[in-house]
Amino acid sequence: MELTQHSPDIGAYLAVDEAIDHEHPRVVETAAHLARGADTAYAYARAAFEFVRDTIPHSVDSGDPRVTWRASEVLAARTGICHAKSITLAALLRARSIPAGLCYQRLAADDGANPMVHGLVALRLPGSGRWARVDPRGNKPGVDARFSLEEERLAWVTREEFNEVDYPVVYAAPPEVILHALRGARDRSELWRNLPEHL
Repeated sequence: MELTQHSPDIGAYLAVDEAIDHEHPRVVETAAHLARGADTAYAYARAAFEFVRDTIPHSVDSGDPRVTWRASEVLAARTGICHAKSITLAALLRARSIPAGLCYQRLAADDGANPMVHGLVALRLPGSGRWARVDPRGNKPGVDARFSLEEERLAWVTREEFNEVDYPVVYAAPPEVILHALRGARDRSELWRNLPEHL
């Protein structure tokens, strides 16, 4: 799938915002720790991906009711849904000058019910000239997302028969409809009721 930038300025994908707060000391410290031993941008990006995927549990999998949305907050609480984890990975990538944005899928339950927008990350390694999507959601039985820039290894492949969609746009900041749901939820069950069904 051909990914397109929401903002034409690549600098937007390195910028700080209220969610992707990669100048926060906690993000800076985590990025510095991950960079030790990562001698290329690729090695760092993979280390950051695996860190977010494997050490920050998805709150649905762990049963954690807390809602997080800022990268620094996710790192402190060590919990978040896909959107929070994607924001965190984008922040860790930007902290090391790797352009990163947010992209999305519309997914549904196994029977096609309960559609919901799922958050991913797109990154653009220096010199690559192209965006690649990765999914730091977190693996579990039946989900095996991997860091791969050539062939996508996302948590889920969209199913046309259930009107699932891969959105091709790479956003520099979380869309307001996503941020509104994250910021306004008192707990994860309320968040689940308010997440958008589509972008």
